[in-house]
Amino acid sequence: MSFDLDQFLPYRLSVAAARISRRFAALYEAEAGLTVPEWRVLAHLDKAGAVSVRDITARVNLEKSIVSRAATRLETAGLVRKSGHSTDRRLVALELTPAGRALMQRLGRIAEDFQAELLAELGDDAAVLGRALTRLTGTEV
Repeated sequence: MSFDLDQFLPYRLSVAAARISRRFAALYEAEAGLTVPEWRVLAHLDKAGAVSVRDITARVNLEKSIVSRAATRLETAGLVRKSGHSTDRRLVALELTPAGRALMQRLGRIAEDFQAELLAELGDDAAVLGRALTRLTGTEV
């Protein structure tokens, strides 16, 4: 019996994640001209408040250099500001500006609509998939 990549669960999860990510990326790119790293930085800051690049890197599954470049582009665009970190003077904290918060309100609605579309596509399987992903990732959604 030969190995069937198309039936290998890690491969299938990776393909599904990449396809869904590309679909969603097209939406926020069209709305705001953002890249995937920029979206992830903004989304994390929207939830977490002021945090360091190191904190963002740990959460958004991107390398520190990619997060740093995204943060610099977002700062230049007036969506993020840098300040001193509250507990570690060696770190720089990033936080959303009012323009960044306003953009995330718009993008949050787009994200919610996109998620509703995905859940509708999955139908009754959505709950089962959600439980399976929670088990695999160890995180509650």
